Amino acid sequence: MAKITFMGAGSTVFAKNVLGDCMLTESLRDSHLALYDIDGARLRESKMMLETLNANLNEGRARITAHHGVRSRKTALRGADYVVNAVQVGGYEPCTVIDFEIPKKYGLRQTIADTLGIGGIFRALRTIPVMLDFCRDMDAVCPDAWFLTYVNPMAMITGAILQATPIKAVGLCHSVQGCARGLLHHLGMLDGVKKLQWKVAGINHQSWLLEVTDGGRDLYPEIKRRAAKLNKAARKKGAPKHWDMVRLELMRLLGYYITESSEHSAEYMPYWIKSQHPELIEEFNIPLDEYPRRCIAQIEGWKKRSQEIVADPHLTHRRTGEYGSYIMDAMETDVPARIGGNVLNTGLIPNLPSTACVEVPCLVDRNGVQGCYVGDLPEQCAAMNRTNINPQLLTIEAALTLKRDKIYQAAMLDPHTAAELPLDQIVSLCDDLIEAQRDWLPEYH
Repeated sequence: MAKITFMGAGSTVFAKNVLGDCMLTESLRDSHLALYDIDGARLRESKMMLETLNANLNEGRARITAHHGVRSRKTALRGADYVVNAVQVGGYEPCTVIDFEIPKKYGLRQTIADTLGIGGIFRALRTIPVMLDFCRDMDAVCPDAWFLTYVNPMAMITGAILQATPIKAVGLCHSVQGCARGLLHHLGMLDGVKKLQWKVAGINHQSWLLEVTDGGRDLYPEIKRRAAKLNKAARKKGAPKHWDMVRLELMRLLGYYITESSEHSAEYMPYWIKSQHPELIEEFNIPLDEYPRRCIAQIEGWKKRSQEIVADPHLTHRRTGEYGSYIMDAMETDVPARIGGNVLNTGLIPNLPSTACVEVPCLVDRNGVQGCYVGDLPEQCAAMNRTNINPQLLTIEAALTLKRDKIYQAAMLDPHTAAELPLDQIVSLCDDLIEAQRDWLPEYH
């Protein structure tokens, strides 16, 4: 019987997806599901929901326990085989609000701010110390467990864990497995595809769809033809816009499609959100402040949906595409699975830094998660990745050394921040954010 510890189990819908998947996976149906959160009310809701699923789907075979607060963390982790991580440090209020509002005072606008940019840097600085605490506890009470982390900023969090701890970890994102199908659906090509095959590699939220074929036939020429036509029409003033204009324009110029959405991609580069060119926001349909809007909608929506999910005696579940249960099943049964995972670049992509956390095809079995060799990326793709890797590595160094100047350097090398602000304002912005979030940050010197 496996023990699966879920950190941040108050994320009720996500816990339902991952642990509901486990209940539908034969090798995992008898697992001990240990739920951990610092929010007691949300933890109780998740436990009630999972107990209902366990009865309805799983004949009550899983054992479910709840563990509230930091003092119970080691108990939740003790003897775990797998640890699923879905925590957010600092929450929407106050930290996400701070990540957006203080940069606005400097004229720096963002869309999501959870992966890169000044918001992504400070989200990492808040989160990495907590992840290291988790890993120290794991090293003490479940040193052989696999840490499956879904937390953003993915590359910085996973990279810090793999650099600084002995814990076996892999970063998991939703954007890889749906990339090719989503693109084909948007362009009206999916229905005609019979045997879709694709290859994705790069870094998290900026991996590249390197190959996309149907029974060996290259689909990229038709993809590019349709995408160029769609974007040309949408860019005209007053024309109806669509949701993926940034990525289609990047594909036209760089030759390859990016895994993560246009609203994310717009803030990872210096080209799109520019105070001197505000017309680009409308032209490319870039949703500034998108993440705070989503947070507010989710908070309000959960108030309405929570009882529907938690109190529904007939609650059921269908297995999702989340990688978590497939990874655990492959390790339990030794039947291999293929995933897209975030791992250290041990020569997997030679033209990216060896210290980077890369997103590559991985093979999973009882031996664990093994990253697959990809080879060199097209140079323009690798060059774009390196502009994002630079602040990632410096942010990790800042978190591990507690040196304030490393925070400044990470922000100085962030493509969007550097394109908008002079150096003295970047330093001042970092100081303001450190002060505003001092309750969530260690002491930097």
